[in-house]
Amino acid sequence: QYKSIEQAKTSIFEYIEIWYNKKRLHSSLGYKTPYEVEQEFYQFKYVA
Repeated sequence: QYKSIEQAKTSIFEYIEIWYNKKRLHSSLGYKTPYEVEQEFYQFKYVA
């Protein structure tokens, strides 16, 4: 499927960063997505 190791690494990295880490609920984050937690962080950072 992949023509090189680099192409495979890039594809896997994109999957993890774009879908898995941003959309998957994490129990350690109170069942929020990392994206939601990051947005809350920046919201509170700029308010304070």
